[in-house]
This record gives sequence, C-alpha cells and structure tokens, in this order.
Amino acid sequence: MLDVLGLDSEAEAIYRGMLTNPRDGVACLAARLGLAEERVRSGLDRLSELALIQPSAREGIGFRAIGPEAAMKILLARQQAELVAQQMRVEASRAAAAQLIAECSSLRTVAKESESEQLTDLEAIRERLAELAQFAQYEVATFAPGGAHLPDDLATSWAPNPALLNRGVRTRTIYLDSMRNHPPTRDHARWLHARDRQVRTAPDLPIRMIIFDRSRAVLPIDTDDARAGGVVLSGAGTVVALCALFESVWSTATPLGAAPKHEANGMPPQERAVLKMLAQGSTDESIAKRLGVSPRTARRIAATLMERLDARSRFEAGVHAVQDGWLPATR
Repeated sequence: MLDVLGLDSEAEAIYRGMLTNPRDGVACLAARLGLAEERVRSGLDRLSELALIQPSAREGIGFRAIGPEAAMKILLARQQAELVAQQMRVEASRAAAAQLIAECSSLRTVAKESESEQLTDLEAIRERLAELAQFAQYEVATFAPGGAHLPDDLATSWAPNPALLNRGVRTRTIYLDSMRNHPPTRDHARWLHARDRQVRTAPDLPIRMIIFDRSRAVLPIDTDDARAGGVVLSGAGTVVALCALFESVWSTATPLGAAPKHEANGMPPQERAVLKMLAQGSTDESIAKRLGVSPRTARRIAATLMERLDARSRFEAGVHAVQDGWLPATR
C-alpha cells in the first residue's frame, strides 16, 4: 500500500510487524511474517535508510519503529524532495535543450540546407526577422529575455507590428518580470498590449527566440551574445519542440495587466526562480542573466534567501527549501 511512497511491500510488512509486536527481534519477526531472517535484515536496512526505525536501548532487540504519523511525514517529505528534484531536472533540461539546439545548429553540417540558415551578424538577423514578419500569416511567438531592452532593439521590435496588426496576425510575447521595472521596455510592452498584442512576463526565460507561423524559429548562435549571429531553423521536429517549449512557458506566465502571483507561502515568483537556480548550482552571474537583473541584484536576492533558509551552501538552500515547503513539487 505504501509502495507509492517508496516503501516496498516486504519492508512495509516488517514495519507493521514491528509496530504490532515491538518486543520482537529478527528471529521472531521472521517467524511471524514467514520470511527468512536474511530477508528481514534486508528489510530492516531499507527501513533504516528511510529513517523509519531507530536504535533502541531495549535489551536483545536493538531497534524500534517510529510512530506511523512521524513515518508518513518522513516518507511524504522524501517523495516531495524527489519530485522537486525531478521538476528541477526537467526545467534545467528544457533550458539546456533550447540552448543546445541553437549552439549545435551553428556548428553542424545539416543534411538538408533548407532546415537551417545561418545569420552572420546583427544586421543580418534584423533583415531576416523583418522579412519573416512581412510574410507571417497567422502567428508570431517570442521569448524576449533581458529586463532592460535597448532603444534600437525596441524600435526593431515595434516596426513590423502595425503591418502584422493590419493583417490580423496573432502575436504573443513573453518578457522577463524584471522588465516591469524598466520604463522604456514596459511602455513598449503596454503599447503592444493596448493593440491586442498578447504580452506576458515570466521570472526567467530559457533562451531568446522568435517563432513564425509555427514553421520557422530564429535563435541566437551564441546564447551569451545575441548580436553575434543567429540561425533560422525550419526542420519540423525541431520547430515542434520549440513550439512546445514556448507553450509550456506561456501557460504559466503572467499577463501584462496583472501582477506576478506570489506562491502560497508568500514567495515572489522571481525569488522562487532564484531558489531553483541556487539548488541547481547556478552562479550569481548566470542567475542575473536569466532574470534580466544586475549581478549585484542577483547576489542580494541569493544572500537574502540563504539567510532566510539558514543555509550555508546553495545545495543546502535547496534541501531546506524542500523541507520548509518553499519549493512545491508541482507548479
């Protein structure tokens, strides 16, 4: 019955036997349960690993089972920690996959030239984006990381919107939450929103990306320098995967007209994002880039979180966050 919590049926039977007959030793437990003593000892090892039994001063026994309520708390906490770790791995993999697609596409020789197009510099990127926007028929979906966007970038982003609007092309853009603190970028987003352009924000974004009509995706070659060049991908499998990535982030992003929602424990989304990155071992610099803030701000947030969690290391912060319920298993 408790196998869903990581306790196999044999270990569960031994645990129940210990609760029912706390004075039984290995031999008595084996006789009552119809198990070999070696199997009982193996089950006791498993219960010890899960912290469901503790040393006992009772003569001739040497161990005792903890109470059911405490045992369930331990098993549930362990499962929650495993689920959170899995969630972190999934999110880290999602970001890594997008980055890998961009980086590998610039280095490999693609079998079909029509599936990959290299853009060598910023001017080439802008010209190709304008061309793709001109021929877009029904949708443009964008990840726009960077809390504060440069005036030239905002102008480039603004230029095709009137034509897209007139043609009824749907646009969806996800900015970082931090852009709400940068007036020029915030005003640009509001301008889009006021003209039925759908805009949302997220605490962090995996990569810079624009998808046209779910058939072509433009990504940077160098994820650390979006101006160094880009790649246009049109392979069906790759674009489908990137569309799924966009939809996943879009589903949890906050509409521009609403304030980012805090967690049930009162934690702001940005702090939760930092906490996950701390648990993954991210540096202050990489955290700053993902959030679109300065390294100093990232260090301040990280230090505040570690102090609140009474943690001496980033890994310890992640462990304490799970134990304290700061990192729920599901989003």
